[in-house]
This record gives sequence, C-alpha cells and structure tokens, in this order.
Amino acid sequence: MLDGWEWDETLFAGAAPHYRRGRLPYAPGLTAVLAEVLGLDGRGRLLDVGCGPGTLALPLAPLFGEVVGVDPDPGMIEEAGRGAAEPGVGGKARWVRARAEELPAGLGTFTAVVFAQSFHWMDQARVAATVRDMLRPGGVLLHVSDLKTESRTVEGLPHPAVPRPEIQALVTRYLGPVRRAGRGTLPRGTPGGEAEVFARAGFSGPDRLVVPGGQALERTSDDVVAEVFSMSFSAPHLFGPRRDDFEAELRRLLAEHSAPGLFSERGPSTEVSVWHPPARS
Repeated sequence: MLDGWEWDETLFAGAAPHYRRGRLPYAPGLTAVLAEVLGLDGRGRLLDVGCGPGTLALPLAPLFGEVVGVDPDPGMIEEAGRGAAEPGVGGKARWVRARAEELPAGLGTFTAVVFAQSFHWMDQARVAATVRDMLRPGGVLLHVSDLKTESRTVEGLPHPAVPRPEIQALVTRYLGPVRRAGRGTLPRGTPGGEAEVFARAGFSGPDRLVVPGGQALERTSDDVVAEVFSMSFSAPHLFGPRRDDFEAELRRLLAEHSAPGLFSERGPSTEVSVWHPPARS
C-alpha cells in the first residue's frame, strides 16, 4: 500500500456517472489485438480487478464465456450493470462489489486477470500473489494502461485543445496543492513499479504490446466536465458545498477557450503487459 495513505470508500464517490462519458477511450484496436495474441475464442473466464463502470470488461466480454468485474465503489458497479445491457454482453457479465484485497472471494479460477489502470490503488504484493493462484494453467495476467511516453498534438484538428493546465490550476485553487484521494492525500502521487511487483510474485515476462491510438476525437464541454469529475483527485464529493461554484467556473474557463464548447483531442495509445504465472507441478 501507499505510505501514509489508506484506501477509503469515498475515493471515487460520485465519480461513476461521469466516468464512461469523461474518460478517454482505449485504443480502438485493443480487443482485436488481444483476441489474436491470446487466442481468445469466446470461451474461458475474465476477471477485471478494479473494473470501474466496465470500461474494459464490457468490450472484452464477447471474447470470453464469462466476465467478472470487481470494484469496491457501489456507483461503479451500478454503472457497469447498466452497460451490461449492450449487445454482445448478454448474460456473460457479473459484477461484484469488493476490494481486490478480499479476493479470491469464492470467484473461482480464470483464463485471464486484467488490471486496467487500477493496480496502483491496491496492496500490490498481496493482490498479485492472490490472483496468481486464481489463474488457470496457461492463463495470463494483463496490465493495461494508456501509453505514457507519447505526445498527442491536436495540430491539424478543427478545435482547440482541452486546456488541461488551466483546469488543473482551477482544481488546485479549490482543493489545494496536494493531490486529494478519498479522505487522505497523495503528496507523491500513485506508485509505479508494477513490473517489480509481478516479478516478485513469480510471474514471468512481460510480453509488451502497444496498440496505436491517435484517432481524432471531438470533445464537448460536457465531456470535459465529466472527465474532471471522473478523477479521484477531483471527484465531486471533494468540493463539498462549493461543487456548483467549481463547475460554474470550470464551464466559464472552457467557454473562454472555445466559445462553441468544442475541443479536439487524439486518443491515447494503449500499452498492455502480458504476464505469465509460474508453472504448477
């Protein structure tokens, strides 16, 4: 766990309704790449740990016989359930409100376990060891994230870029200079080092995949507001009685940068690390 910080149930309180609209999508070819590389054929079981509103579990559902999403936030589980009505999901999806530290929680074994930009919130060593023993022979652990090393310019696109530095300055003015996280703070941000944790847990690899993004996206002011409120460090509850004031200022800021309320963005590439558990005797 993070030094000096403890998880609490308010981490994403109120963020779930904004998440699906506000967060940038994973690269559009991700599902096809995983299907080909991993030989997925509509059978097997997927466990998505820290599934949020089903951002990744739902599009991957057609590649498996069953998908189980685990998340401690009740709003996220509720939103995921709504999304499960989408075509191709049918009765394949199951949503469980639980912390990763509560696994295995009687959920059985899986063909694949995925952490999609969620592993940093967990007791990493403990969870890695637990999910290692939940994988079936030949199963894989997938760590999925946006590619952090690329530069995404909006040059040549029709609308201005989202003014993220100015938005962050506004958040700081309301919430202070130290990153908020639930009832606590994260002065040094969330941890990295996932590779070392997985290796210590006995996994081999990783096989690294990069699925290119770069697609042109049109974002409205409503999309950008949703993105801000979908973040743990600017979740709606953190603003308390000043939430409406903050949103009003945020919308004025966006209008100053784009009178029509339209912004351009390029979708991020997606990086996947495929880890293999040790062979069992």
